[in-house]
Amino acid sequence: MATPSPSKLRPRPCRTNDEPVSLAPARNAKARKVAARGMLLLAVLFLCAGTGWAGKTYSVTCLVLKIDKAHQAFVASCQSIPGYMEAMVMPYPVRDPKELEGLAPGMMIDFTLVVEQDSAYPENIHVREFQSVEQDPLTARRLKLLDGAFASPSSPKALQAGESVPEFALTDQNRRHVALSQFSGKVVLLNFIYTRCALPNFCFRIANNFGVLQKRFKTRMGRDLVFLTVTFDPVHDTPEALAHYAEIWKADPQTWHFLTGASSDVQRVCNLFGVDFFPDEGLMDHSLHTAIIDPAGKLVTNLEGNEFTADQLGDLVQTVLERPQDR
Repeated sequence: MATPSPSKLRPRPCRTNDEPVSLAPARNAKARKVAARGMLLLAVLFLCAGTGWAGKTYSVTCLVLKIDKAHQAFVASCQSIPGYMEAMVMPYPVRDPKELEGLAPGMMIDFTLVVEQDSAYPENIHVREFQSVEQDPLTARRLKLLDGAFASPSSPKALQAGESVPEFALTDQNRRHVALSQFSGKVVLLNFIYTRCALPNFCFRIANNFGVLQKRFKTRMGRDLVFLTVTFDPVHDTPEALAHYAEIWKADPQTWHFLTGASSDVQRVCNLFGVDFFPDEGLMDHSLHTAIIDPAGKLVTNLEGNEFTADQLGDLVQTVLERPQDR
């Protein structure tokens, strides 16, 4: 089989997570589907095309999409590698299957990509724990640790991947009763914000991710995919305030619900996903979480932080959408 020229392989263009939703380019669904399902052989051929790359190493940061034990590889959505390739989805074969242990969809990882003349493989794989140096998440983490020191053994614990998400119900921006069970059979993408957040890298960025994906998955919204955005500031975030906030992203209220409710109900949902928030001079110190729930109502992953791009989150959602329903 002839080795394809790198010029014939078309990686998707890289876009930063800070790009306003109105500037997001349209997605070629077919091309991305092919990229997401790229076979191991295609990846190896791409990596090894051209002897000029032999013996080089590259630092790589990826969001894990799937563990492919049958092919001893993981599939990941990677940020661009300067001097090597643009951001794209592809499988990465490992030399030792033990290197897959501890990896799971939704994890951000760093590794060294070794490109030799006739092979390419990752080594020194490390899971990247979210450690923000910015004030809001950092303070929230410290306050959580302090609060945890005095918590009782019966304090609620966040759900783990694979666990069923309990039923909850809140009120959306149109004052409609919205329950999780309404979306059985659909993939649910869930995040947490408060509308008065003054820092663009936090709530605005998390919400903007959904704004970008609303365009990417336009044909699947409502049919296969639903967005839920929960406020952890129900005192100020009334349905009317959320409706105004939703207008920023031209959110379709039928498929993207901005949710509020009684403080106790909101607190319960936040507890399910490990969301921490503490009032601070009228604003909030808070953690950042984005969760994906599969059609069977089970938690796929709960991403902490804001280090992943909207494209990477979309690639992960695409992977969940393409899973066989019986899994």
